[in-house]
Amino acid sequence: MSQTLPAPQEVTAPAVPRWLEATRSVKAYVALTKPRIIELLLVTTIPTMVLAADGWPSWTLLLTTLVGGALSAGSANAFNMYIDRDIDAVMKRTRNRPLVTGAVSERGALIFAWTLGVVSTAWFVWVVGSPLAAVLSVAAILGYVVGYTLILKRRTSQNIVWGGAAGCMPVLIGWAAVTQSLSWTPVLLFLIIFFWTPPHYWPLSMRFKRDYAHAEVPMLPVVASTHKVALEMIAYAVAMVAVTLILVPVAGMTWVYAAVAAGAGAWFTAGCVRLYRRSERGEDKLREMRLFRDSITYLTIVFAAILVDPFLPDALTVFAG
Repeated sequence: MSQTLPAPQEVTAPAVPRWLEATRSVKAYVALTKPRIIELLLVTTIPTMVLAADGWPSWTLLLTTLVGGALSAGSANAFNMYIDRDIDAVMKRTRNRPLVTGAVSERGALIFAWTLGVVSTAWFVWVVGSPLAAVLSVAAILGYVVGYTLILKRRTSQNIVWGGAAGCMPVLIGWAAVTQSLSWTPVLLFLIIFFWTPPHYWPLSMRFKRDYAHAEVPMLPVVASTHKVALEMIAYAVAMVAVTLILVPVAGMTWVYAAVAAGAGAWFTAGCVRLYRRSERGEDKLREMRLFRDSITYLTIVFAAILVDPFLPDALTVFAG
């Protein structure tokens, strides 16, 4: 006598709590802004504002400027992720980004990017009280989104050189927020970051050269030999160090900043030279990611020296007394 087997029961996944869904959604939208890049941009903004104020600016001005800068950079980065979603989908380094995984919809990302851009502009005008900073913020967004992402990135190996200028804008914005004007000092700060960007980013491009090649993005390490890239990195590093030292007479920096800038510059340039020599010898392990991390350390050291420099004369006077 045959037995009738019971129908298999459907197993339903447990419902995800709403608070957990909301948390995941918030994290996905925050990821669109590329928080680590924003952190690095703000590292350069605070010392610039201290230098512009020749001391510590008001906490209100400092915090509101940082919030505005974070909103502006977040807008540019969200637009970048929206435009580059096809590239991100085929690169191992970026395939877990929110638009690739579906954690954020394309429409949601675009609305988010526009909202941050509009709010940041209004913030600089009405909260920070600096129309000049607002104009510079808009220029930074356009430079990164239109200049770099839409025009340069997929067309030229010099994409990060000229497109990287958008990442230099926070020092101009910070200076304008304090002084409502620009001068040669913020221009030199701009140039420090401008010349720093290629030897900072090209080591990362070396590490993920196959990814960029697969995505058909002509980063310099994809289309040129490592030997040539390393040589150009040395040239940019030398130019960068020269600008850090020109800042001494122009901005009236002390000998302490001059010593730190010279020492840190020699250290970082030596790292570029070591990479060049490894490429010249045809070594497999170039240790490019170490140089990438060192570049972040270098910029932090130089701008930390800029941060403390306005306070050194008084501090030395107290110590001597």
